[in-house]
Amino acid sequence: MSAVLTEEAVPARTPAQDGPDHGTRAVLALARFEARRLLLSIPVLIAFAAYVAWIVWRTRTSWDGSPALQDADRATQSMPMLVGLAVLLCAARAVLRSERHGTEHHFSVLVLQPWRRTAAHALSVVPAALLTTLCVAGQFTWEALKPGAIGHASPAELAVGPLTVLVFGALGVLLGRLVRSAIAAPLLVVVLLFVFVLGTGPSEGSGLSWLAPVVSVTGPDTLPSDLLGRPAAWHALYLAGAALSVAFLAMAVSGGRGILVRVGLALSLAGAVTGGVLQAGGVTPSPELTAARERASVRPELTCSEHGRSRYCAFPEWAPRTGTWAAVVDHVQSLSGGSAHDRPLVVRQRIDARYGLGTDTALPASTEPHRVTVGTAWGGNRVPEFSSAVAAVLVAGTEAAGSELCDGRMVTVMWLSLSWQDDPMDALRRVRLDDSVTGSAIVLSPTNPLSMTEGQTDVVRRLLEDSPTGTGARVKEHWAELTAPGVPTARVAELLGVAGPEKADSCED
Repeated sequence: MSAVLTEEAVPARTPAQDGPDHGTRAVLALARFEARRLLLSIPVLIAFAAYVAWIVWRTRTSWDGSPALQDADRATQSMPMLVGLAVLLCAARAVLRSERHGTEHHFSVLVLQPWRRTAAHALSVVPAALLTTLCVAGQFTWEALKPGAIGHASPAELAVGPLTVLVFGALGVLLGRLVRSAIAAPLLVVVLLFVFVLGTGPSEGSGLSWLAPVVSVTGPDTLPSDLLGRPAAWHALYLAGAALSVAFLAMAVSGGRGILVRVGLALSLAGAVTGGVLQAGGVTPSPELTAARERASVRPELTCSEHGRSRYCAFPEWAPRTGTWAAVVDHVQSLSGGSAHDRPLVVRQRIDARYGLGTDTALPASTEPHRVTVGTAWGGNRVPEFSSAVAAVLVAGTEAAGSELCDGRMVTVMWLSLSWQDDPMDALRRVRLDDSVTGSAIVLSPTNPLSMTEGQTDVVRRLLEDSPTGTGARVKEHWAELTAPGVPTARVAELLGVAGPEKADSCED
């Protein structure tokens, strides 16, 4: 009698049988591999290089060195969309790699289920989002460290850029599982470019516009951070929920039917829907916000401080900037004569927030004597605009009277405003609406603009380009006549020692 020994094959053990990690180590290992390939892919490298170059190019001169941080946080949101589109494209290609190379059937012998491979692809986009976070942090920190920075940022607004990358990356993974075609991702990128980047989506300010990753409502004036009224926190929740929902949906499409996938999909979808609904409702200002904007526009609660002989009143976030305003006032007053040299002024910050963010509103000139208006923006063109307003009040008495100047006093105003600046001719160009230094033009101001005739421009240009020796002393000596109503431009030129205008002084020119 003989015995035959047979050897039974041992069935392969699945990760679920091997231990409590349920394949977590294998998923993380594949995610690390795919993340490295994704970050080193040509489109993603180009996108990040362009992103960093844009940050350096823009942030060097943004807001003329005087940013409001409640604007600077939103400025970090647009460029991550470029990175997100590149990540979408490369994530979809990574999912389809086995399909392109004809190796998909080899995965059937692996113990890592398809839905777990999909989870690894979804996790592989996280490092790209983290790198975007570093770029956002670098850009915002650069703005915050500028000497003229004021205001308060929103963490939810800063989170939009990285969350956008997560949403687009997860969308690429889902697309790769749903459509087994290499051209699907590029076509989707083109569609998203048209919808989100080229502005063919819903109009800004509507509820539907907040379904887009970035809602960049901008305006010429900065509002205090508590008057913005943007549902930033709900939008961040919406984006986070959308990214997770798309990732879990991709796993479900790949065969994931476990409790983890189902619960994750339900919770993330609930978060996305909650954030989407509440952010849409937050587009319409609440009664409390409307009342606060009305108060800030009509009877604002300002913080006042004394600098020298004058009083400066600003919204609390702008209080650190009053010393900068005082330096401009001191420069202009130091060149003035008569009682204007020592006249106490009241510089008050004014806004019109009643129509919300993104609305271009004009502030009426004040009729109160010796009061000067300053806005919420600063640096660049705003400096000669403010100094012109100060000079007009010193010469005419009020902002309203200064905006109606139509005689030689305008020469005195512009000399006081511009002669002390580093580049007076450049300041003259920047303060005029048409950026000219010849002919008649509108002179910008925080409130109603001023106007210069062609003759006045000729005289001012001569004073700034080749000012005669002792011009400052002549201004003080002849102050009464230089600021007398109706004084001809030719007489002002004579008193200051330069040639008169080539054309007769007339506001009709």
